[in-house]
Amino acid sequence: MPVVPSPAELLEIAVSVARDAADLAARRRAEGVEVAETKSSTVDVVTHTDREVESFVRDRLAVLRPGDGFFGEEGAPDASTTGLTWVVDPIDGTVNFVYGIPQWAVSIAVVEGGPDPLTWRALAGVVVNPTSGETFTASVDGGAWLDGRRLAVAEPASLEQTMLATGFSYDAARRVEHAEALVRVVGRVRDLRRLGAASLDLCAVAAGRVDAYVERGLKPWDHAAGALVAAEAGAVVRGEVGQAPSESLTFVAAPSIAVELAALVVEAGI
Repeated sequence: MPVVPSPAELLEIAVSVARDAADLAARRRAEGVEVAETKSSTVDVVTHTDREVESFVRDRLAVLRPGDGFFGEEGAPDASTTGLTWVVDPIDGTVNFVYGIPQWAVSIAVVEGGPDPLTWRALAGVVVNPTSGETFTASVDGGAWLDGRRLAVAEPASLEQTMLATGFSYDAARRVEHAEALVRVVGRVRDLRRLGAASLDLCAVAAGRVDAYVERGLKPWDHAAGALVAAEAGAVVRGEVGQAPSESLTFVAAPSIAVELAALVVEAGI
């Protein structure tokens, strides 16, 4: 029987591959960006670098972890024969990447199970922002870390002191619906932030840079690594009531305001 690596050992692999992938993406960004095509809408773009970086990660993991599954944003999934699956967003925040906004990342997680976030168990995850040089990491029961510094969520005293991050769909009609719901929220919290890369927003909760993050429509690769970082930093991480984060809802909050914020999210219709 093959030896099953520990979460810490899996994290070491993830960090090594993610940092090399981030270096590749940063080099390509410096050379110039070319949009390859659009996906769900005219503003949902994929660049040639997205595809190149994902292929790089897939090939590296195939050598380092043969038999593991692979589930990335840009290509077809590979089934697992080991019970482990790597969930990869080669460039989270592609629009930021295209515009030169320094808020994009390479996100890699390894989960126990298949590509369904409602059934998998995240074991390790890394989110690398090459423009800031920051690497966020977490392994199950191993804590969340930023470049060697252990992370812990903030403790806002009330909803009114809560900095809330969110994101918007590429679909224009859904963006309008979400904006209308946020009108019912913005007066009840300290302020809103929309930074454009879900993985980094989730890590921002872990680092205490924002107090909560709420969004519908996230794909599994958007939240796989960042949700683990937030959870290991002490955040309440969930989806719809009784479920894990998924495309239906990703809700991440400091425990001190989680119950009150969850009620507001329902009240606002998010």
